[in-house]
Amino acid sequence: MAWYDEAVFYHIYPLGMTGAPKQNDYGAPVERLNLLLPWLGHIKAIGCNALYIGPLFESVGHGYETTDYRKLDSRLGTNETLKHFVQQCHHKGLKVIFDGVFNHTGRDFFAFRDLKEKRENSPYRDWYCNVNFWGNNSFNDGFSYENWGGYDLLVKLNQRNPAVRDYICDVIRYWVQEFDVDGIRLDAADVLDFDFMKALRRTANEVKPDFWLMGEVIHGDYARWANADTLHSVTNYHLHKALYSGYNDHNFFEIAHTVKRLNDMGCKKLYTFVDNHDVERIASKLRDHRDFLGVHILLYTLQGIPSIYYGSEFGIAGKKGHGAEADAPLRPAMDYRHWVGEAAENGCVAVVAALGHLRQQVKALSYGDYREQHLTTEQFVFSRACEGSYAVVAVNNADHPCTVHCPAPDGVYRGALWGREAIAKDGGFSCDLAAHGGEVWVSVEDGASLPVVEDVPVMAEITPVVEESTPVAEEILPEVVEAPIVEEKAAVEEVPAEAPALDLTKPYEDMTVAELKAVILGKMAKNGPVTEYMRKTVDDNTHHGSLVTWAKSF
Repeated sequence: MAWYDEAVFYHIYPLGMTGAPKQNDYGAPVERLNLLLPWLGHIKAIGCNALYIGPLFESVGHGYETTDYRKLDSRLGTNETLKHFVQQCHHKGLKVIFDGVFNHTGRDFFAFRDLKEKRENSPYRDWYCNVNFWGNNSFNDGFSYENWGGYDLLVKLNQRNPAVRDYICDVIRYWVQEFDVDGIRLDAADVLDFDFMKALRRTANEVKPDFWLMGEVIHGDYARWANADTLHSVTNYHLHKALYSGYNDHNFFEIAHTVKRLNDMGCKKLYTFVDNHDVERIASKLRDHRDFLGVHILLYTLQGIPSIYYGSEFGIAGKKGHGAEADAPLRPAMDYRHWVGEAAENGCVAVVAALGHLRQQVKALSYGDYREQHLTTEQFVFSRACEGSYAVVAVNNADHPCTVHCPAPDGVYRGALWGREAIAKDGGFSCDLAAHGGEVWVSVEDGASLPVVEDVPVMAEITPVVEESTPVAEEILPEVVEAPIVEEKAAVEEVPAEAPALDLTKPYEDMTVAELKAVILGKMAKNGPVTEYMRKTVDDNTHHGSLVTWAKSF
């Protein structure tokens, strides 16, 4: 089995999360990517084992108008910054995939600059689609060309040109050699040439074992893209729409029928999500915020590879705006110093973390066959079974509690979220579900070490977060870290000298605030030197419960 068969993704739009300027002045690099290093412990703590991050490479604005495929965007740092970031992810046990924007380039890309300068005499005139020197474009270049989405800023590459194909394949090789990336999400894959994608797949098979290609596809028969010759997986927009509208309309038939249609396509390993950098946050799409629980239960237990978009694990809101900055509310800056204190007491985080660990522990949820067991407009029960691992999922979108029958092999089962036990006799057991509730029942062996959500989260109040709410202070940006990774034992020995007598061997819950801070600083040291920014982040936190959660997140 490949690593992505058991992946649980965390998705970051780095230019937004780090608060980078909207426009790139191509000036001196600023090490904003390092602002994401403290988040890696949180990402692991909520049960994710893979990171999709992008776009990353030099561009003029939002990142999808690439200027240089071999250079980290200067608003984020240097190539050394990115190399170190991926190294730290791997040290944490996180696989990493980049955004591959190969359908189009920006107008500052070297080939297009040459085309503007030399026109008919440019050796790159055939690198782009439908270049017409008798036409014009919105930039008044005196020639026209095919773009993506009606935006002349995004110039469509001619993927049938062997030189373009070879160039992009060399870019993939470079990303693996230079940054050790584990896969690529292909932007706008639904308009990529199929022979071009086959060339990318051959390159993927060459560069690294289990190198993963996942494509952005909105509509259509996903099996056209996700198969043995082209891509390993594509984005599951069919299920994305069904999940929130199935809850909003109290219509589980939409979700169940979507799952059946995807199974009929032969697509069981699609990239599943409830929101991302292009669509509104799930907290803004749900009419009843209590449905956050059920939507995420289905995200993690239906067939597919689940993904959480940064910030949505806190239940933040985000609705599209208008005009050129329409996507800005979907891509806010998030300062780790502000949010780390929220995690321990946030019900949404508790649900996501419990489901993330459940997904990694119960093999049936990654590999099991799907069987619909009970379906009405307001109740949905299905099972996942694989080589002795068995899970029953039951959800209720009604405004009242209910009791449903859960078919299961005889035995003892544990509710993975709240720890309630059930005994299956004669092929099943009865399950009580709260209004807008749900549960995942697994065998006692599978569920023995799963975390328990102690308090049912209340989703009635979800605070909207906009970009300006947690700005990142650039004057305390951490410096780029180039030191080798320090192993855990060495990190503990690097506890600050001012607290040599602290007892760091007892359980975190029994430690004082000072002892917890010492532990956290020591654990930070394994990721390289502890900067003044990182030390200040720890020093400013005086909440015992928050520090306990932080210490456990490493």
